[in-house]
Amino acid sequence: MSQYEVWAPEAGRVEVEVAGSRFHLDPLAGRPGWWHGTAPAGDYAFRLDGGPPLPDPRSPRQPFGPDGPSRAVDHGAFRWSDAGRRGRPLPGSVFYELHIGTFTPAGTFAAAVERLDHLVELGVDFVELMPVCPFPGRHGWGYDGVSLWAVHEPYGGPEGLKRFVDAAHRRGLGVVLDVVHNHLGPSGNHLPAFGPYFTDRHQTPWGSAVNLDAPGSDEVRDYLIGSALTWLRDYRIDGLRLDAVHALVDDRAVHFLEQLSTEVDRLAVTSNRPLFLVAESDRNDPRTTAPRESGGQGLAAQWSDDFHHALHATLTGESQGYYADFAAGPMAALAKVLTRGWFHDGSPSSFRGRAHGRPFPAPYGHRLLGYLQTHDQIGNRALGDRLSAGLTPGLLAAGAALVLTSPFTPMLFMGEEWGAATPWQYFTDHTDPALAEAVRQGRRREFAEHGWLAEEVPDPQSPETVRASTLDWSEPGQQPHAEILDWYRLLLRLRRTHPELCDPDLAGVRVAYDEEARWLVVHRGPYRIAANLGSEGPRTVPLGAPGAGALAVFGRCETDGESLVLAHNSTAVVRV
Repeated sequence: MSQYEVWAPEAGRVEVEVAGSRFHLDPLAGRPGWWHGTAPAGDYAFRLDGGPPLPDPRSPRQPFGPDGPSRAVDHGAFRWSDAGRRGRPLPGSVFYELHIGTFTPAGTFAAAVERLDHLVELGVDFVELMPVCPFPGRHGWGYDGVSLWAVHEPYGGPEGLKRFVDAAHRRGLGVVLDVVHNHLGPSGNHLPAFGPYFTDRHQTPWGSAVNLDAPGSDEVRDYLIGSALTWLRDYRIDGLRLDAVHALVDDRAVHFLEQLSTEVDRLAVTSNRPLFLVAESDRNDPRTTAPRESGGQGLAAQWSDDFHHALHATLTGESQGYYADFAAGPMAALAKVLTRGWFHDGSPSSFRGRAHGRPFPAPYGHRLLGYLQTHDQIGNRALGDRLSAGLTPGLLAAGAALVLTSPFTPMLFMGEEWGAATPWQYFTDHTDPALAEAVRQGRRREFAEHGWLAEEVPDPQSPETVRASTLDWSEPGQQPHAEILDWYRLLLRLRRTHPELCDPDLAGVRVAYDEEARWLVVHRGPYRIAANLGSEGPRTVPLGAPGAGALAVFGRCETDGESLVLAHNSTAVVRV
């Protein structure tokens, strides 16, 4: 016999159904709204007031998809081989974001394991997995997931994830998991039937907000925190990336993020290994990553779209939408971000129509993740085109150098390290025909406003969209991809062997530039990262000190000791 329990505060009668038989559950003393009881072991579902069978909100496994019965998982049965590993903290590390479904043609954890040695040779420290909770069908980004304690079966289920984490740890790689607490997918979300998991008190881009501060929110918060802790404890994940925390609306005195970070820190102490949280936030508020004892929420880091936008505008010249503020003087914007953390630090934002952000504390640049490309910044474009579709290898190399020698915690997106020619497009696999068509038409309408024809926008439901977005692992052995890959490997070695190149103190960074001539030089202690981004050359750029010695060059450069002469689209890292 097995024990079953569930929170269903509004139900008058609760049963667990196992192998077609129903078993009555009783109210649990001392825990209002909870029901419990015993029944045979097996795949199970709950029935509320005689209604249809529903999966367990805390289901550890959904072997038949989000709408099917749940299955127990014995986490203690897995034989880990990473005994003695103590992990590594976030400061000084480099992240690599990947999507299991398109990282390899097979799209599974097992297939991804076979490519981990590539990441070791590249020189990154943490693999950041996009969400792996169950979602409808086989293919998807994962941000419409449900069953927040379970693992998508087509990827390999719970066992597959554990084997991936174990294999990564054996190679010295940490694993970070992207989790979504701000909403659940439109299909397969059965939480509202069980209790007040959502509230109309606040609205988000996805509708009613997750209930973090209305009646019943104590249990909802415990549900989300329990999910987070099981990834860190039972799957030995090293850190979590929290999706769009600005949509976690919470008016309570102790914000949900503060409570979550407190519990994660406690688990880190008891498990004797570093554990951390990274936020995606568009607030530009340093309190997200400030220590709790200083009035912050205690997260270790957050993504920095300002750095991406400034770098993107500098390299591409794009000025639409949120790039407008950065494109007015892109090198000036990039210089501000590199020296002050954020571009919008209380300054006006034309995209928002108001002032935005507040100053970032200079000593803590590592609390910001800096990146040239991410799944969002590629996949939310109409064609999912990477920078490699429009930039020369020289400009890609310049972008890589500015990311990997920055005072921030760098992050790469899968395939970026060789200038992958494959796009990364928006794809879904909704099993509900009406929902599938709504997503397809919604995507077309979104880009029609920007002049795209319907037939030009890839169909999210088409298997061809997934195939087109899958990495081509023959590319790293071909030019120009091999040269770009060598450049990334060299930059990562330099970052590791020259500590000044990863110094997080923004106050020690200086930037010289010429907007018109399109060159810039970043000063990092005794090092200079110099780039000629113009279509013409050569350009002479001042180093500000004599005695230049080149550590790395992409393109062509010469030096007279106090300046560099760079060919167009050339980049150099030198020591003075």
